[in-house]
Amino acid sequence: MRIGELARQTGVSERSLRYYEKQGLLAADRTLGGHRDYPQAAVDRVVLIQELFAAGLHSRKIAEILPCMRDSDGGPSELATPRLVSELTGERERIDRMISDLIRSRDVLDEVIETASGRARLTPVEEHRAL
Repeated sequence: MRIGELARQTGVSERSLRYYEKQGLLAADRTLGGHRDYPQAAVDRVVLIQELFAAGLHSRKIAEILPCMRDSDGGPSELATPRLVSELTGERERIDRMISDLIRSRDVLDEVIETASGRARLTPVEEHRAL
């Protein structure tokens, strides 16, 4: 499939797809006319790349990880090394810390919303007394 079709199927810009190719994350054959020709499996690969970027990984780390993953289901392959597992465990811990931070922020916002909602229900006289 051509780059435009891959972009439509994945919702990723053509520019991003070219970047992925330049970074070694995605490969395409070339037609006689020089156009990129992607296999159908490229759709799964692009989705996986997007998921890894969303997890906060950078392109160098993704390039290192991709050969250790199967595109069809994202599962590990036998190419994963103990060092890579250790690095990915560190990335997972970083993501867990970010999730914890976000949950704390959400809890604070919930308290502010609850407090502000209670104040919004006060009459003008009650509000004046509260000040």
